[in-house]
Amino acid sequence: MISAFKAYFSGLKFKGNLYTLIVWRFLLLMFIFTLTRLLFYIFNIGFFPNTTLGGLLKIFGGGIRFDITAILYTNLLYFTLMLLPFTFRYNNRYQSALKYLFIVTNSIAIGANCADFIYFQFTLRRTTATVFNEFKNEQNLGSLIPEFIGDYWYVFIIWLILSAAIVLLYRKVNRPSFQRGLKYHLVYFVNGLIIMLISFVLIVGGLRGGFRHSTRPITLSNAGQYIKEPLESAIVLNTPFAIYRTIQKKSLQKLNYFNQEELETIYTPVHRETSVDSIKRSNVVIFILESFGREYVGQYNKHLLSEGYHGFTPFLDSVIDHSLYFKHSFANGRKSIDAMPSIFASIPMMVEPYFLTSYSGNRINSIASLLRAEGYHTAFFHGAPNGSMGFQAFANVAGFQEYYGMSEYPSSEGYDGMWGIWDEEFFQFFANKLNGFSQPFCAAIFSVSSHHPYKVPERYEGRFPKGMLPIHQCIAYTDFSLKRFFETAAKMPWFDNTLFVFTADHGNQIYFPEYKTNAGVFAAPIVFYKPDGSLKQEVDDLAQQIDIMPSILGYLNYPRPFIAFGRNLFDGKQQPFVINYTEGTYQLFMGDYLYLYNGVNASGLYDFKTDKLLSINLIGTMPEVELSMEKKLKAIIQQYNSRMIEDKLTVAR
Repeated sequence: MISAFKAYFSGLKFKGNLYTLIVWRFLLLMFIFTLTRLLFYIFNIGFFPNTTLGGLLKIFGGGIRFDITAILYTNLLYFTLMLLPFTFRYNNRYQSALKYLFIVTNSIAIGANCADFIYFQFTLRRTTATVFNEFKNEQNLGSLIPEFIGDYWYVFIIWLILSAAIVLLYRKVNRPSFQRGLKYHLVYFVNGLIIMLISFVLIVGGLRGGFRHSTRPITLSNAGQYIKEPLESAIVLNTPFAIYRTIQKKSLQKLNYFNQEELETIYTPVHRETSVDSIKRSNVVIFILESFGREYVGQYNKHLLSEGYHGFTPFLDSVIDHSLYFKHSFANGRKSIDAMPSIFASIPMMVEPYFLTSYSGNRINSIASLLRAEGYHTAFFHGAPNGSMGFQAFANVAGFQEYYGMSEYPSSEGYDGMWGIWDEEFFQFFANKLNGFSQPFCAAIFSVSSHHPYKVPERYEGRFPKGMLPIHQCIAYTDFSLKRFFETAAKMPWFDNTLFVFTADHGNQIYFPEYKTNAGVFAAPIVFYKPDGSLKQEVDDLAQQIDIMPSILGYLNYPRPFIAFGRNLFDGKQQPFVINYTEGTYQLFMGDYLYLYNGVNASGLYDFKTDKLLSINLIGTMPEVELSMEKKLKAIIQQYNSRMIEDKLTVAR
């Protein structure tokens, strides 16, 4: 294919000067970036069901601004070296070095765009600079990368073709020779200096995204002016731009929507002390199930039975039958690292993952630290290599006394060859460790097996339903592992005195359209179970991951004040809401409505319960609802930003 590609273009040749070369290569990159935007849209078209042809043209037009900036950042050194007004620019070795600089840097940039053809489906946003921190502790990247290339070989082939195009089209404009002599050197230098200065002015304008004095440097949120729905920002943007603009960026600003008195009456994350003198001594076990989106859980999707739906969690469904669960429950983020602070410390993902921001050194209270102070034994379990995803670091900051990872697992058997110990084996290890803890204890486990590359142990090949998506058999396997855990744990003396909590870190592969919307992509189960069935109740209301910590503390009658951005789900007096953030847009769920706000203007209002595909934008038609939701959202944002910046995530004792 590449040889045919080369043969086709070998006959093309154009004449021009050194500056024509620069323009030609810039336009070549603009074309390739636009092509990758088109491919990104094609690969992810299912996530943009409401995008019209007219809207798409506007998006692609807006994308040019971001491509210009990304290309200029990527090639800043190259363009500078090409514009230097000295005759050594014509030296063959000099030009050869510049050629390799151009090809290598731009191939990497295009590779980043190509990677998001697939990675977007997991995160629902363009990759940012936080990706380097997210994976810096991974010890198995050497095996992960070849695995991903093997699974998504077609994306790798696309990248090779685009990189080959850069190589083959790089010199389709002839480079002129230089006439020697002092006169020519002087004229050349003066003319070159003038052109270089003019070019630098243009480059600075391109980097900033405009030339007006009032123009702020273009950033991710500027994509909002070309879209109708937040997810469409991902089409407008390109991945190199998203990475460049988030490097060492302090993302939060102090806001003053309300004075302090008004703010406290609208919303406060401070949970006051109770009149109870002592807490219940119940154990707490929290399961964070990797990629267990609500779509996979049968109890949440009875309305889809007529469309041929069947779930992949028969055991979890049987538990939910005897549990407290909320029909409209959501994750607060789209990544595993978003889930840890949300679940354990009631800190939602706002703009960027909490413990990848400059505020990650703040003092926090968590379910572990607060219960540990009450005499609870606390431990966190994750079957991956120790340090993976930064979980061990956060577990330590959150106050867990002990961490059990792959290093603590007592056997070399059970490793899945990719992410860690298979769930069945590690869940059994978890149960047996719990049996050795003194009561009361608070322990949490983060599963690993329901993940790419979507495999199950060889001994179980063909046992679990394959379903419509590769992840479905993995969900069924983890559900089976959960069943095995309960078979073991039910025989242990601590079992009956334990509150079990089930949730997911985020969703994953999606089949049904309602789970591809701005609401659906965050859908995650939240379930509270007591073995005696005393919590059994289906609640047609909102719940979110940041509600888990205050709810557990509320259930235990925790008597002291603490900070939690969520609410106690066992307290019907607190107003239900859900907040999350995606592609520069805050999302607030209240009552029956989903409200979208980009920090300046409202962009959407949907009745998410009846309009499951979010096809009818009600913005401008319900002023009272909009005003109430805007007020609540601004209060949450103001509290969040202020407390992050001022390091006020704990209550003074």
